[in-house]
Amino acid sequence: MTSAPSSARASAPASIGNVGVGFDVLGLAFDAVRDSVTAHRTTEPGVRLGTVSGLVDSLPAEVERNCALAAAKAVLDAAGAPFGVRIDIDKGVPLSAGMGGSAASAVAAAGAVNALLVTPFETLDLLLPAMQGERVSADPPPWDNVMAALLGGLVIAARLDPPLIRRLPLPAGIACILFHPDRKIETQDARKLLSDSIAKDIAVEHARNIASFVAGCASHDLELIAAGLRDVFIEPQRLPLLPELTSVQAAALAAGALGCSFSGSGPSVFAWVPDAQAEACRAAMAAAFAAADCAATPYHAPLISDGLRLEAVS
Repeated sequence: MTSAPSSARASAPASIGNVGVGFDVLGLAFDAVRDSVTAHRTTEPGVRLGTVSGLVDSLPAEVERNCALAAAKAVLDAAGAPFGVRIDIDKGVPLSAGMGGSAASAVAAAGAVNALLVTPFETLDLLLPAMQGERVSADPPPWDNVMAALLGGLVIAARLDPPLIRRLPLPAGIACILFHPDRKIETQDARKLLSDSIAKDIAVEHARNIASFVAGCASHDLELIAAGLRDVFIEPQRLPLLPELTSVQAAALAAGALGCSFSGSGPSVFAWVPDAQAEACRAAMAAAFAAADCAATPYHAPLISDGLRLEAVS
């Protein structure tokens, strides 16, 4: 039997859940920042927390309260592994920011532990273990951030049971700009704002928008993308969480953005913009946040971003 590694490090990117128009359907990897997880094989069974570094220096040590530990346990359980792991976490993705921080940790942990197995799972097979990690953050766990962090690029959840997820084409020459305001919003709290019903005219407009957006991405038609990258469904209900969105959105669109909306449940705000207008759009969004006296950190990444990466094995 081939011997398995004693340690492995994997990383996963931030992500943009919903991508504005695609609530719980679309996710986009955003490789401006990453979480990195190192898994160390132990003879003692179970999952233990090791070091925590990066944006935070402490995280819960209980498996049921830590996304990375829960995902690691799910991989070990799925494999029937006869060993345990100690997990070191380096947080590069802010938490409670609408940037998929919990998903990045879960996916990176699943990838690191998977690399310790004699017969590792295929990448797509790590979706459900990573979802068990995401469940710590939100139950039931949304798919958008997890599938994007795992596969990279723009991903659609076409079916949940059994899972059917696919990467979608993306247009060239487009940048993604994201601003993270100095606020925190928990996914569960943001979901509590959402109505259980939707008016027929809103449902029709939402369907038109998501169809236009996906068709535009598939055909590299920027006019279709711009027509569809508008959230008439979720964004209006969550606007009270960040009233500044209205002015930031207007500034981004005036500066050439194809669309601008909440990243996931917020408070972060993202925009898709042609490369030639990217700097002007970033400056316009920064000015709008400043005018609203709202501190916000900017990030910038290409649309086509990697997902899970195995960084080192020893």
